[in-house]
Order: sequence, then C-alpha cells, then structure tokens
Amino acid sequence: MLANAPQDFVPPSWLVVGTTRNGVLVYEAGWRHRDPDGVLRTMKRRLGRAWLEPDGSGGFRRRRGRPKPSFLDEHAAIVAKDRLVRAVEGELGERADAAHREANRPVTFREVAFEYLHWLEHVRDAKPSTMLDHRYLLTEPGTPHRRGAGAHRGQIMKALGDRPADEITTREINKLLATVASRGIAARTVNRHRQLVCAVFSYGCREATFALPKNPALAADRRTEPEPARLDFYSPEEVEALARALVAGRHRDPNAPPVSDEEAAARAAEDRQDAEIVRVAAYAGLRRGELVALRWRDVHFALRKLVVSRTISANVESTSTKSRRAREVPLPDQAAGALDRLSQRGDFTSSDDFVFANRLGRRLDGSAVRRRVDRARERAGLRPLRFHDLRHTYGSLLVAGGIDLASVKSAMGHSRITTTERYLHARSASELADKFTRALGATEPDAVALAIEPAR
Repeated sequence: MLANAPQDFVPPSWLVVGTTRNGVLVYEAGWRHRDPDGVLRTMKRRLGRAWLEPDGSGGFRRRRGRPKPSFLDEHAAIVAKDRLVRAVEGELGERADAAHREANRPVTFREVAFEYLHWLEHVRDAKPSTMLDHRYLLTEPGTPHRRGAGAHRGQIMKALGDRPADEITTREINKLLATVASRGIAARTVNRHRQLVCAVFSYGCREATFALPKNPALAADRRTEPEPARLDFYSPEEVEALARALVAGRHRDPNAPPVSDEEAAARAAEDRQDAEIVRVAAYAGLRRGELVALRWRDVHFALRKLVVSRTISANVESTSTKSRRAREVPLPDQAAGALDRLSQRGDFTSSDDFVFANRLGRRLDGSAVRRRVDRARERAGLRPLRFHDLRHTYGSLLVAGGIDLASVKSAMGHSRITTTERYLHARSASELADKFTRALGATEPDAVALAIEPAR
C-alpha cells in the first residue's frame, strides 16, 4: 500500500468489456496498483459475463430483459469492480505489510546458526566430522538420534534458538552453559558449547552477514579444564605383541561355529592385514582416517616415504588431511616391512587400490578396525590404550630416540609445535641431565667453591 495511505484507500479503476477465446463478452476491472517500492503496475481482473450484445456497428448494447443468473449488467459490474479492487488492494497491502515486518524483524539465533553452518560447509569447506559435531550440538531439542538422546543435545537451541540474536546477553549464555554443566558434562564439552556459540556470533557480527552489534559469548565464562593426562604409549615389544594377537585371530569369538577352509583362509588374510595396519600406525604415525584412505600410489618404497594427502572424516573421504596439508612421512624399515608384506598379496595392489582393503577391495571401516584391535589388545593382556595411542607411540618413540621436534612435527602433520611438545615427556631425564651437563661445560669443584665463597 502507499506510504501513509489510509487502510481503505482504493485507487481509481475502470470497467472494460472484453471477449473470451470463445467469443463470450465479459466485464473486466482495471486499475493501477503501486508496489511498496513505488513501481506502478496495471492490474486486470475478470468480473463475469456481460449482459450485452453486439450493436451491429462495432459496439455493444444492453440485452433486453433482466440479466440471467451469472450475468452482470453495467451497474452490477461497477459494484463488483469496486468490491474486487478493494479486496485485491487490501490483500496486496496485507502481503506488503507482512513482507515489511518479515524484512525488518530481528534475526533469531537459529537463523544465524543455520547460515553459519551453511557458510562453514560450503565456503570454508569444513571437514565432515566438524559439521557432524556442530550439527549435533545445534540440533533442535527432542530430536531423536541413533546414538541416544544425549545429556547435552538441543540445549543451545532450546535456550537461544527463538531469541533475537541482537538481544541475547552474556548472562543468558552463562545460564545456558550452567545448564549444560549441571547435567554432569565434562568441562571440555561445556567449553565446546561456548566456543560454538561464540563462532556463530562472530559470523553474525560480520558486516556482510547480519552486522550484529556485539558477540556476547566472548565474555561468557570458560570452564577450567583438567590438565591433559600424560600421553601413554606402547613399547615396540608391546606393538608386536598386539600384532601377533591379531594374526592369531584372538579378537575373534572362540565359540563361533567352524567355517570352511576357504573362509578360514580369507579370515587369516584379514587378520594379517589388521596386524600390519597396527604396525604402520605405530611406526609411521598415520591417523586412523589416513590409514584407511591410503592407496598404493601413496607408498614410495624407493624414496622411502609415504605421501599422506587424504583422510576419512565422518565416513566421507576427504581430499585433504586434518591439517589441510599433504605431508611426506619418512618410511622407516619397520613400517616398510609391513607394507612390503601387504604388497605381496594376490590382488588389490594396483596404484589406485587401497593399501588396507576388505575382501572386495573396498575401503576398510575404520571403526570396525578399532573394535578388532581393542578386542585383540584385551585378549593379549596389554594396557588399555586406544587405537589413536599407536600414533602417540610413534611420536613418543621418535622424541625418546632423539629426533628433533621440528622433524617430528613435520612427519606427524601437526599445525603447531606446541602439539608436538606433548611428546617431550618420553625423553629420559637422566639422558637430558647428561646433555645439559655437557652443554654447560666442565667446571672444577674448587673453582665453584671459590666462586661462591663470600668476600672477606
């Protein structure tokens, strides 16, 4: 409707006589409608059949008698025209008002969050595992999930989803975090909620998105997380004990019914492959997703290196690693031996085949591999370390062996040297003390005593 126009404003209109394709005379209403942006549009609506007939000279005249039902004479057509124009203008005005309210209403946190997720996936190309985690935390309350309800699922949207984003306060976010924490959730998980809410607001504050005035999550309380536990790792002897347990099939059910010789041979080959994947994990330091994505073209025996350029994230193969950079990993003899034994199998050894493949040559299920390794570890009586701790074993053994942190960082694909520094615990304190002594230089005891003797 026109700005400042009365609600019952009706623009000037006119009545015309038209002809249908079948030659039937009809009355039509016409008028000029002004859109909210000021543009004028000619409107035309049919009113009904006209009580008219040709007059023989190119015009029309009123028929004799009273109009039949469903026919309109000129007076009835004028009344119908005014009524229709008023109704259409009223409807268009209501639509314009609704569109104006929609365009000017405050954006909700839910809308900002959904746009943030879309941007993160399609512009920033976030890993599938990242998107899965974010969608898990930003799900609507009460949404069923195959892994169970979850103590903290849906809490963000329940507290903030319908709220205008520019009205949300730090106090509200602190209340949300307190609710999450009250459900017995670890401090790290509470901080993940805070970090995600903060990321959504940071996106919404950008001029190119919603230009929100502030990010209230920046001042929200961060939980103190416990000091990370000291990384535990296997010795080479324990790695080999785990591999032997897999080769022996100790992860399989001993009470399972017997199988054919052909099936037994196929299972034995699978068990040997599981043993080799443990060795490559411990002696080359690849992540589980990188291991199952590894192809033979990535293995360079002559150059003694692996090229790690892909990984599996949320069961989707990604063309980049966790750090988004391909890396070359030195191939020590221990890992090269495992890969060499695999390369001698009868099939699936072409350059595009998976190094670790199932019976059909397809990619292994990383979660299933982890479960098999866990069962073999328990049956072998080894310490309850995770599959990922095989990677920690690699880093710890390298640092303990005197490899410099920069080389370890490069081989493991760490983004920051501080991550690599976690493996410093593996160095022997006595060995470091000897190195420190040599670095500080030899000093005679008498000279030390003289140096500290007070002046007389």
